Amino acid sequence: MTTTARLAGGLACPAPAVPTERVLLGHGSGGKLSAALLRDRFLPHLSNPALQQLGDAAVVQVFDGDIAMSTDTFVVSPIEFPGGNIGSLAVHGTLNDVAMMGAEPKFLSAGFVIEEGFELDVLDRVIASMAGAAREAGVPLVTGDTKVVERGKADRIYINTTGIGTLEGTCRPRPDRAQNGDAVIVSGEIGRHGMAIMAAREGLGFEAEIESDSAALYPLVARLAGRFGAHVHVLRDPTRGGVASALNEIATASRRGLVLDEESLPVPEPVAAACAVLGLDPLYVANEGIMVVMLPDRFADDAVAALRGLPLGAQARRIGRVVDDHPGMVVMRTAMGGTRVVDMLPGDQLPRIC
Repeated sequence: MTTTARLAGGLACPAPAVPTERVLLGHGSGGKLSAALLRDRFLPHLSNPALQQLGDAAVVQVFDGDIAMSTDTFVVSPIEFPGGNIGSLAVHGTLNDVAMMGAEPKFLSAGFVIEEGFELDVLDRVIASMAGAAREAGVPLVTGDTKVVERGKADRIYINTTGIGTLEGTCRPRPDRAQNGDAVIVSGEIGRHGMAIMAAREGLGFEAEIESDSAALYPLVARLAGRFGAHVHVLRDPTRGGVASALNEIATASRRGLVLDEESLPVPEPVAAACAVLGLDPLYVANEGIMVVMLPDRFADDAVAALRGLPLGAQARRIGRVVDDHPGMVVMRTAMGGTRVVDMLPGDQLPRIC
């Protein structure tokens, strides 16, 4: 068993650990500890067919149709960062989880936990940002709740959002639908959100400012669904744990192997430079405005072109393929001509990034 060791500057790395009877920070990372917490603590008590899908959202039948429903709680620190704040992030994060099931987001709810002493002008900015993100996505926030806790009982503000979307047509992606011969595509550059949070949190000054990629992804999903329908096998937004963790989850769920091409990874130069300085791997850095797509290889070029037809997908590219070899494992062909395993981290390089 492993856990996460804290380093100077807020970084973290896996380290040996003894068994624990308490929750660790790494349990919220989206990595191996998170998976163990879900498997060993939650599912034995709460398991049901909808929850067992373990997708970004649950698909359930309501009357004569299907809906997708997702909930997420945002505890990002700092709450304001280049490219957004906790308000816009809470909208985008939940809408994207709904969209990853091929659903069109329709409604949002929000719950706020606010610490006594929180500045009202900052609260105004958070709510305004939240409203702007919802308005731009065309999804109204229709209900909510607010709680205030004593000073020191929270870290300024936490926000929970729940999203509901409707499913129509034949596009029904799921993590377990990856098939041999599928192309693996990402819709944009990787690592921007996590590095923007890290720079803001630690007061790091880089030559070029890194902004979060936080954005609503449904327009990209709608374009793919309209053109390729049921051929879109998998959609996933690689948030906590980054692209590497998302791909490992897909490999495990589908019992397929994934092969990546290192030279094809769209890592923006400022992110690559910052990761090199900090000793981080951009594959494990969180994103909030890109998605992973898997569909048959014969559609890959058209899918990339379709994504690039929208500003949000301008940097889309193919980064790998699905294979029958080494099921459940992700490997990468390196620029040096070698191969390395891309495993899921036990904890998180950058905690509290969403």
